[in-house]
Amino acid sequence: MKKIDTLIEDVYEVLASSTAAQGVDVDNIIDEFGESMKAILRDNVLKVHEDKRTLRMSNIGRKDRFLWYVDKGMSKEKMTPNTLMKFLYGHATEELVLALVKLSGHKVTHQQAKAEVNGIKGSMDCVIDDILIDVKTAAPFGFKKFKEGGLRWDDPFGYIDQLRGYAASLNVKEGGWLVIDKTNGHLCTHFENFEYDEPIEERIEHLKEVVASDERPEQCYELVADGKSGNTKLAMECSYCVYKKHCFPNMKVFAYSTGPRFLVDVVNYPKVPEVYNYFDNK
Repeated sequence: MKKIDTLIEDVYEVLASSTAAQGVDVDNIIDEFGESMKAILRDNVLKVHEDKRTLRMSNIGRKDRFLWYVDKGMSKEKMTPNTLMKFLYGHATEELVLALVKLSGHKVTHQQAKAEVNGIKGSMDCVIDDILIDVKTAAPFGFKKFKEGGLRWDDPFGYIDQLRGYAASLNVKEGGWLVIDKTNGHLCTHFENFEYDEPIEERIEHLKEVVASDERPEQCYELVADGKSGNTKLAMECSYCVYKKHCFPNMKVFAYSTGPRFLVDVVNYPKVPEVYNYFDNK
């Protein structure tokens, strides 16, 4: 029986040799991959099974104020088609990598198995070689963070708590990620032990109190200096948030060559165009 220690090299071997591991049911794996592609189209393009719950296993690691906005039904920015496309091929890539894992001869179980902790539900990605695994795609910066264990001090999307929730539902104390660098095609794994973390049940009960309250939680991230200009801008994590307009209704948006920059305190006007209608269609 194969061990997860050789997972990456075994997947690469399938790609390099164009040959599946001995004894695997290739036709069944291909059929399962086809069904997963159908599910992605149904759930992420056509929204046939759209999840309306405020709290679910995939978001319990998000910041309190973000989840409060979700619960209160606050208006949010619409994602552009190109952003939605990035999410779509991220989902498809994750399924493709899982198919390669199966073709490489590693044991994959619990695929999309239901998970529940204290009434909060979700679906885990899978268990590979008896280890709980969440599959992620990431840009090179995020890939490096996964690979080096950087989520422990910088986890804006709450991936650790998401994995801890799945682990609690299985009554295990460890799990990990199989990550794909969607720019360069690299793969990595990283594993965490949760034995000494606070019980995820405490986090869940706290969040239930947060969303039940009428009081808006504290700001998620502090403003940061915009270089030496004397201006302040949104933290990177806030700049990606679909609810940022509710936190900073008077912020100004400027069109830099690297993309929009969201300034809150403008002491010195930048020498780039201001985007006055940025939020009009969002």
